[in-house]
Amino acid sequence: MQLRVTSLPGDGIGPEVISQAICVLEEVAAGFGHDLELDEKEIGGVALAKFGNPLPDSTIQACLASQAVLLGAVGSPAFDHKPRELRPEAGLLRLRQELGAFANLRPAVFYPALAACSPLREEIVKGTDILIVRELLGGLYFGQPRSIAGEPGARQAINTMSYGEPEIERIARVAFQLAQTRRRRLLSVDKSNVLECSRLWREVVTRLARDFPDVQLSHMYVDSAAMALVLKPVGFDVILTENMFGDVLSDQAGGIVGSLGLLASASIGGPVGLYEPVHGSAPDIAGQGIANPLGAILSVALMLRHTFHLLKEAECVEAGVISTLMGGFRTRDLARPGERTVSTEEMGAQITEFVRLAAIANNQAAS
Repeated sequence: MQLRVTSLPGDGIGPEVISQAICVLEEVAAGFGHDLELDEKEIGGVALAKFGNPLPDSTIQACLASQAVLLGAVGSPAFDHKPRELRPEAGLLRLRQELGAFANLRPAVFYPALAACSPLREEIVKGTDILIVRELLGGLYFGQPRSIAGEPGARQAINTMSYGEPEIERIARVAFQLAQTRRRRLLSVDKSNVLECSRLWREVVTRLARDFPDVQLSHMYVDSAAMALVLKPVGFDVILTENMFGDVLSDQAGGIVGSLGLLASASIGGPVGLYEPVHGSAPDIAGQGIANPLGAILSVALMLRHTFHLLKEAECVEAGVISTLMGGFRTRDLARPGERTVSTEEMGAQITEFVRLAAIANNQAAS
């Protein structure tokens, strides 16, 4: 199979983690007999510095010409004083729109080897395997009108949360379909006791459930869901929610399983999938070689599964992550006091080597 991928390393630790994810992807392609075509472009702060635009036309064109996009991170304090449209994050929001990526998938999985990393007791977090399905192109992040207006000392800020029935139905359908491939339980999270958007959300999701009688649907307010995630995370399977609630809950889930550095994401629904680790650009540790590349590497696994439908290859990458963790390899964010740590590159190299050996074994078994 031909794999056409555009790489957007981005800002901060983005280039460091993406370089390791690319090494793994290249090993998958070589070992399993695929033709990988890579194109690297700029986004975010690096694009602003070079082109004065957080998402240049050349980047958009390259992304739309590929089958999948692998993104590192965007964000730099150097642009904090700039207007919204000239900040790195504006490039990411526009990219999601350009790709039509309305469904954001964020898995949060507990790894037994990292039991000590979770702030929760092992008996509470053990067995946690959550998939958060977040609507990505609506809600407060995109709603109009939005503004800050008025004289200093009397300014007023406005953001608008807005959802239409087709937007809700399309993301809910994705969540129901994914629940069918897992444990067939779907929790829809809203705030329907306060928000009109949430009342419409609950109504549409409930109606759509008739098309999926094999999936058990339940509803919960977002504040109750946040509490339940901490009290009993193992009780969740697939969580469906709108843009802002999904943003918050997925970061909370990352803390529960041990580190944001472990979390991958897939943004799908349009013609080109966007894959990125959940963590930010972390400028405070950029360039030190200590960033955790697992979120980026696991994003490659999501890419192999959801864009290229290469399940065996995706499972191989995920098995490499588990094996490496079981082998005691830890980046700084995963290490306990006094425990030896490895660099970003060393962690990536371990997983790359696992994939290489697994591909050889697979080929030998097939011959």
